Amino acid sequence: MTRTDVPSGLRELAARHALLPLRIFLGVTFVYAGLDKLTDSAFLSSTGDGSVGDLMRGVRDTSAIPAMVDMALEAPVGFAVTLAIGELLVGLGVLAGLLTRVAAVGGALISLSLWLTVSWAVTPYYYGNDLIYLVAWLPLILAGAPYLSLDSVIRSRLSRRTA
Repeated sequence: MTRTDVPSGLRELAARHALLPLRIFLGVTFVYAGLDKLTDSAFLSSTGDGSVGDLMRGVRDTSAIPAMVDMALEAPVGFAVTLAIGELLVGLGVLAGLLTRVAAVGGALISLSLWLTVSWAVTPYYYGNDLIYLVAWLPLILAGAPYLSLDSVIRSRLSRRTA
């Protein structure tokens, strides 16, 4: 099939919705990650197997910025709850397409902080997923969610009011 075989309307529709699979994937993944953390009593502990405290102590000396880990270790449970709620809000925002660019910046910052701390020492670097998530947020930061989103509904209503 050549480019001329594909109807131009279909090409335009595909181009317009190209970021939708990325939005759905990142949104579902971050909602799941947030809910998983919030419902895992082992993770929401300062010490013990599977706890955020043990995880952070384990990566402290191999992280790019040990001071970030030290800050998390001052209140590991509070850090874990904040991280989980952040992931949940980012995921819901991106799925709904509400303040999509803001949510994507939040997702990128979460991914950046996890890359610089938890997965910094993963070698080769492409085995660590936090860097990949960081890069995946960039198209949504740049483009937002212009279609099938609450952002587009709000934008449409505002433009009708000003017209």
